Amino acid sequence: MSIEIKVPVLPESVADATIAAWHKKPGEAVKRDENLVDIETDKVVLEVVAPADGIIEKINKEAGARVLAEEVIGIFVSQAASASKATELKPAEHKAPEPKAADKPTEVSSNLSPAARRAANEKNEKVLNKAEIITTGERIEKRVPMTRLRAKIAERLVAAQHNAAILTTFNEINMQPVISLRAKYREGFEEKYGVRLGFMSFFVTAVVAALKRFPMVNASIDGDDIVYHGYFDIGIAVSTPRGLVVPILRDADSLTMAEIEMKIKAFSQSAHDGKLSIDDMTGGTFTITNGGVFGSLMATPILNPPQSAILGMHKIQERAVVENKEIVIRPMMYVALSYDHRIIDGAESVQFLVTVKELLEEPARLLLSI
Repeated sequence: MSIEIKVPVLPESVADATIAAWHKKPGEAVKRDENLVDIETDKVVLEVVAPADGIIEKINKEAGARVLAEEVIGIFVSQAASASKATELKPAEHKAPEPKAADKPTEVSSNLSPAARRAANEKNEKVLNKAEIITTGERIEKRVPMTRLRAKIAERLVAAQHNAAILTTFNEINMQPVISLRAKYREGFEEKYGVRLGFMSFFVTAVVAALKRFPMVNASIDGDDIVYHGYFDIGIAVSTPRGLVVPILRDADSLTMAEIEMKIKAFSQSAHDGKLSIDDMTGGTFTITNGGVFGSLMATPILNPPQSAILGMHKIQERAVVENKEIVIRPMMYVALSYDHRIIDGAESVQFLVTVKELLEEPARLLLSI
């Protein structure tokens, strides 16, 4: 029986999608629930799986093609129906079509910029893969289209810069108390909950406590109104090969530190596998991003609209600091709070960041809520 392979129903806010990659070729054996094709939207990568054992008979839309919801992109044949066609659809028989004259490497594609095309004609450059790779002697350039996710990230970052009055305030945190606490309870925590005790759960807990004291930092602008959120949905920025994504910890104020760590671990795995859903990344009232894992010592994070503030964590580095009029070595972390100055005043932003600092330098405050 032939079955149409269709694009899944897309979320209301997503107009179309792009075929990212086919994982099977026509005639290749496929098991039930095996991934056939990745379809990329502005926010997530959707997987279309095989409805039964069988083969792909035909691919209508190749990688890179723009598609709409429920559009037919291929034909699947179940195992029973494919038995009679097995000899007809051997992968070896499906050879790529002969390249057209315009695609031959000795000719220059019209996709090149005028300057590059002129250089190609003059230097007899070698052009491969429809002008994606151009070589002139030992100098190589590669041109590839942005992924949908990367293009959406670029659009949102530019919008944030244009539509908000972004300022950043900085402080530093002595991480020794948190490091000591982690060292003391790490084994017991991991043994009991099956997840490691990281720094992020401390920061999320401290941020939620600070947001309760300074509700404006948890608010957002909607037209001429200020929306005060009575809940704490914290976005955790996660870097993936496809770009930065921000899954949301819903109602973070009701989560234990173990639950925070478990959710972040699950989000991180799903993000790297391209399996985060739209719902996982929708909403959020505040974001935390950790550039320190890549070695960043100081940076100014960009707002994640429509949120009004974002906290940047950075690398922990031993530095000389003064305590009780003595110079001592402490593991210090610079932190940065970028905020929308249209609704958050400088005093509020500074006090918010100082509160986070004080809570982390004396973790007992988190338990005592003081």
